[in-house]
Amino acid sequence: MKMLAFTTKHHDGFSMFDTKTRVRHRANWTASGGPAIEDCNLAYSIMETPFRRDLVKELCDAAHKRGIKIDLYFSHPDWYDANFRPYVYHPLQVPSSLQLTSAREIDEAKRLLGDRWVTVPDPTPEQAASMIARHRTQLVELLTNYGTIDMVCLDMWLDRSLWPELRKTILQLRNLQPNVMFRDRGIGNYGDYYTPERVVPSDKQAADVPWFVIYPLGTDFSYEPDAAKYKGTEWMVRNLVDSVAKGGGFMVGVGPNANGEFHPEAQRQLRATGDWLKINGEGIYNTRPRDGALWSEGDTIRYTRSKDMRLVYAFILQWPGKELALASVRPRSGSDIRLLGFSEPLRWNYDASRGLSVSFPENLQGAAHQPGQFAWTLKIETVNG
Repeated sequence: MKMLAFTTKHHDGFSMFDTKTRVRHRANWTASGGPAIEDCNLAYSIMETPFRRDLVKELCDAAHKRGIKIDLYFSHPDWYDANFRPYVYHPLQVPSSLQLTSAREIDEAKRLLGDRWVTVPDPTPEQAASMIARHRTQLVELLTNYGTIDMVCLDMWLDRSLWPELRKTILQLRNLQPNVMFRDRGIGNYGDYYTPERVVPSDKQAADVPWFVIYPLGTDFSYEPDAAKYKGTEWMVRNLVDSVAKGGGFMVGVGPNANGEFHPEAQRQLRATGDWLKINGEGIYNTRPRDGALWSEGDTIRYTRSKDMRLVYAFILQWPGKELALASVRPRSGSDIRLLGFSEPLRWNYDASRGLSVSFPENLQGAAHQPGQFAWTLKIETVNG
């Protein structure tokens, strides 16, 4: 594991960190005559629970100690704070919702909330200003109180009319930590990376910014109690290889239960992926995609290359038996071709008309004799990158 992402605050508005901001208005869903906005004064955070520990601080401290990069998720909308109405399916909609959001968002709010969806008065200018101030202050807290933060995983969006204020927020945050990267959701071209969700792109992405796939290991990003619904180590390995070959990364999402524990099956699958990376990680970390369409050959071969273009790594997604043909790689004359995790160099032959042929000895035949499983990696010193 090289990085972690943690949800500091999702759309529900509950802060998993020691925020000093205050929620001043919320919905009272049991009010006589229907839901009503009421005054309040609380952080609505983990520090107001019996647990009373700043989880973001503990995770960041642990990550810094172990050299793990940190990505803090933060939702633009807040469905608890009434001052954030009516953005992104907020349960409190307003007469001017169509001007502030869109018909699609309103319809989605109705679909998701059913009879819990209500119309309340528009926010006052003071309430709108309070929303922007709290949104900005919480992000400042995250980039001030927890040491170096490598990425901020922004999610959803706010109204276009708020863009000038949101732009001020992003510029202030960049002054606090100039090297932090922001996910592009809700901030457009001010973002530094993007995340295809629940899908690995079918081809290399024509993008000038970094990207990585986010995909739940279970049925969703929250806790999955059914062991049978975790997708498996092979699924993780293959999607990781496929994503990296196309120039991206792969982040798997795992949710803990109410006690903060990951399911034993999720732990087993993640550890097994770590075992695979101990053997094959050289072809994953610090590598680049090959040029053009050279990232793959058919359905069973994926490629990466070293930054200096001296090495090519060929990932074999299906054991080839005794011989493997590769059309797009030309090894350097006299060099060794090695299978990561196997001590002996492999015999090979290159012909300009037929390409590269690599032989696999008898003592590699059979799953028990192979280094790991799911995918195997050839390390090739090349003349063409």
